[in-house]
Amino acid sequence: MRPFALIATLILIAPVFAVAPDTHWSLRPRTQPVVPELRNPKFAIRTPVDAFILARLEKEGLTPAPEADRATLIRRVTLDLIGLPPTPAEVDAFVKDPATDAYEKLVERLLASPHHGEKWGRHWLDLVRYSETEGFEYDRQRSGAWRYRDYVIDAFNRDKPYDRFVLEQLAGDELNPSSDELQIAAGFNRLGPVRRNAGNQELAFSRNEVLTEMADATGTVFLGLTVACARCHDHKFDGIAIDDYYSFQAFWASSHEHDNVQAGFIERAVWNAKTDKIQGEIKTLHKSMAGLTGDAREQAGVKLKGLEASLPPPLPALSTIRNVASDRTPVHVLRRGNIDKKGQQVGPKLLGIGFPGEIAELPVDTATPRTILARAIVQPENPLAARVMVNRVWQWHFGTGIVDTANDFGVNGGRPSHPELLDWLANEFVAGGWHIKQLHRLIVLSSTYRQASKHLDPKPCVRLDPSDRLLWQFPRRRLTAEEVRDSMLMFAGRLNLKARGPSVVVPVDNDLVKLLYTPSQWVVTPDRKEHDRRSVYLHAKRNLRLPFMEAFDQPDAATSCSRRESSTHALQSLELLNGTLANDLAESFAGRLHHDAGTEPSAQIELAYRLAAGRSPSAKEKELAVAFLKTQSLKEFALAVFNLNAFLYVN
Repeated sequence: MRPFALIATLILIAPVFAVAPDTHWSLRPRTQPVVPELRNPKFAIRTPVDAFILARLEKEGLTPAPEADRATLIRRVTLDLIGLPPTPAEVDAFVKDPATDAYEKLVERLLASPHHGEKWGRHWLDLVRYSETEGFEYDRQRSGAWRYRDYVIDAFNRDKPYDRFVLEQLAGDELNPSSDELQIAAGFNRLGPVRRNAGNQELAFSRNEVLTEMADATGTVFLGLTVACARCHDHKFDGIAIDDYYSFQAFWASSHEHDNVQAGFIERAVWNAKTDKIQGEIKTLHKSMAGLTGDAREQAGVKLKGLEASLPPPLPALSTIRNVASDRTPVHVLRRGNIDKKGQQVGPKLLGIGFPGEIAELPVDTATPRTILARAIVQPENPLAARVMVNRVWQWHFGTGIVDTANDFGVNGGRPSHPELLDWLANEFVAGGWHIKQLHRLIVLSSTYRQASKHLDPKPCVRLDPSDRLLWQFPRRRLTAEEVRDSMLMFAGRLNLKARGPSVVVPVDNDLVKLLYTPSQWVVTPDRKEHDRRSVYLHAKRNLRLPFMEAFDQPDAATSCSRRESSTHALQSLELLNGTLANDLAESFAGRLHHDAGTEPSAQIELAYRLAAGRSPSAKEKELAVAFLKTQSLKEFALAVFNLNAFLYVN
């Protein structure tokens, strides 16, 4: 037998699931860990988090790093909680504050800041693959999609309980169809890419693809399970049968996209008339193209694009979904995932793993299926929901989760580095009303979080734990793309802190615009001041990613991104030295240094470092900067500051 055939045979005769559903750690009920008692703790036990971390360090014979200095600490926690660096005045005030609760007051101020949701909402938007366009060839604009972004930011600012947050996103339209907020929240179900038929912009290319996007995203985001692996066959590792997968899809069988137009009768009538006329011409032309070849077909294609470009922009709308009982999609088990190979029809049913208690299939015509699903996900006994979200919050603070595969709590995922801590945090999360800000307090107020990023004796620690999973020092990190851009705007004195509202379309190289299906899809926002708003408010288009943001690892919106990559490559330096954005902001930064610090180079250098690094320059740094300014302009110095590791990294 050939090797390939042998492997295929072994796969076919192997057990359906590598591990029984009730034996994998993440699917068992949460334990009730007791906070460890330590006789001689190596640092102050400020929150129970410290006891769990230190107990593991002691077990391995390791010691923690000392506490970071106050200037480092305020920069770290400020960027962490609001995504912007502290001002020199804020650093000075904190460093000089003699109060024993100075740090606690700082944390409360940051958690109460309206900028907190802008930073932490961005984490969530990565996770749910937020975009304002549909992707694929047409990449059509979803009118009002930005309202979901504002909903998320507002939810984090208001500390909306996570169980309610989940419920509103999965089933807001079912909870209250007349509530704008809940309709917007249900836009979560619309965030996946949508393929449109050529010449037929009203209909999705494949209803099955839409149902797949909705189900897979829910499994990944809220349960941390790779449910998509069961689309074509029983999951090879986790206990998800193909029948269960399609029953899971059936929760969305009657759910259809809905744009709740926010416009007056006359405005809608005019828009409809113009749109219907152009759409009719598009359909007629598209039908005629079937018999054309060569130049004639090419010319017709150019005309077709022109007609599509002339369509009026979408009216203001709430991008949501709604149930249409008369248009319920019969959901069948598809052999090998092939839409043409339908098996038995199935109704809504919870997955065979991750949900405690008896699991029965619901009637096909259940009126509020997604509400039932959402409530099952956030029931306190669910072993996954709280663990998954607690792990995400931990990861977004420390760079790596207690489980290092935040979107995969299955058999192929990582094992928890601190399983007792994970369950203790999850228990506290649920018992405390699912409040994420309380999780922040437990983490950032801990001595573990306040450690220096440089250990006094790292060799034994590196030898035993080279990836710092046990947190013997604080993990240094590179700023995100948004933090880099927003900080540069702030240093330049140009950051526009306006919140909410339609997204901003900034200028990009015309060669990129030409690559779009129609250049009319990228209309630059005319108000120049709008271009300087925080990066979370920039237009999120699937088929055109901003080069600066892409260079600094902002993910695309094709799939859920639970953890951003942090690469280091030449393109980043080229963007910060030669890029249009960097040079534009360097001019403004230089102007600010001249205005605020005067003409004395040493004063300009001092201010530049205080702004960019949160500290004064060292003697060596000042010496090099003075020498640099003797031969180079203040603008070139500003560009050099943008490239400093002291700016680009958080210690």
